[in-house]
Amino acid sequence: MLRLRPHHPADVNRPIQWVARHDRIVVVAALGAVVVLAWGLLLAGTGMDMPNARAGEHTADAGSLGRFLALWLMWAVMMVAMMLPSAAPTILLFAALTRTRVSASPLPPIAGFAAGYVLLWGAFSLVATLAHMAFEHAALVSSAMRTTTSVLAGLLLVAAGMYQWTPLKHACLRNCRSPIHFVTRHWRAGLGGAFRLGLFHGAYCVGCCWALMSLLFAGGVMNVAWVAALSIFVLLEKTTFLGTRVGRAVSGVGLVVVGAIALALR
Repeated sequence: MLRLRPHHPADVNRPIQWVARHDRIVVVAALGAVVVLAWGLLLAGTGMDMPNARAGEHTADAGSLGRFLALWLMWAVMMVAMMLPSAAPTILLFAALTRTRVSASPLPPIAGFAAGYVLLWGAFSLVATLAHMAFEHAALVSSAMRTTTSVLAGLLLVAAGMYQWTPLKHACLRNCRSPIHFVTRHWRAGLGGAFRLGLFHGAYCVGCCWALMSLLFAGGVMNVAWVAALSIFVLLEKTTFLGTRVGRAVSGVGLVVVGAIALALR
């Protein structure tokens, strides 16, 4: 006769203990899962099944709350897919420092930091959604979610290129490229402090990349190849030569030149 082994309380705690001992693996796996999920939703066409107003037409549905929420969700998912990979080094550094400064599990503060970062990009997505609907209402964005005129595309490219040279861009990018300096300077203990730090980091990233994100209208908001290209550019800017003064100047000139060509050929 089969006899079942009595249930021991330690069996219940074993998974929790494993997570506590392997928090590095948990953090990396969680970040990877969120990024893969976001890109999977983009590839599946999140938001593309909602009704779209054709260029030059404004339907009642285009201004509905349902459409606004669907557009915001699309932008929010896209921002997570694009920006979380470039924020991963800072999140992992924060995780490492938290591990040395707290006696309890570092996972709650790490989750709070990531939540604050994502929340800032969710707020940016609200602004992007309002701009999207305004452009659509003015027939400047088509049902394919890209500009209907080379004038707007050219202006966006020129503006993004010029922003590359500004002191604000330099200040924000410096904090994104130097996570150890940023984290140690703004460190606050506890879950609330971690969430606040995540908000700060998100604010710097938005300040660094908002002009580049506006180029989604030029190449197509749901053009996955264009989204991927901008994502790679952002990652390289935060980790390589592109993030230096010379690199930003070169990329800025390139964007301005391409924008000027688009305006000249309108």
